Amino acid sequence: MPETRRTTNPLDLVVLTRARLQEVVDEMVERGRITRGDAADLVADLLARGRMQADELLEQLGVRGPLEAARRVAGLGPEFPIGGYDDLTAAEVAAELDGMTSAQLRQVREYERANANRKTVLAAIERRLH
Repeated sequence: MPETRRTTNPLDLVVLTRARLQEVVDEMVERGRITRGDAADLVADLLARGRMQADELLEQLGVRGPLEAARRVAGLGPEFPIGGYDDLTAAEVAAELDGMTSAQLRQVREYERANANRKTVLAAIERRLH
């Protein structure tokens, strides 16, 4: 039986930045509607699903190459020191920092500052750099 390929309707798409998503979930935590751990899991799951859908859409459009180029420019190509970085919680990132070189730590720090800008991750990097 041939595989059925689902096509994404562009009108069904929305764009949310990671920062906005985190802001909404943090607000839910502050209101007591969700625990911090559940919030972290929710953000990681939504980001993973969003990336998967973006990859599928780009594949449908035949633009697989530019996605990989964009990831490399963002520092997430094969040379980025932590695989699956955007899907990790702050605690998971901190655990990955052990044994990294100063250059790798600086690379992670710059990416973190430009994206999620999590204070706990940045503090953990700074402790290892000094």
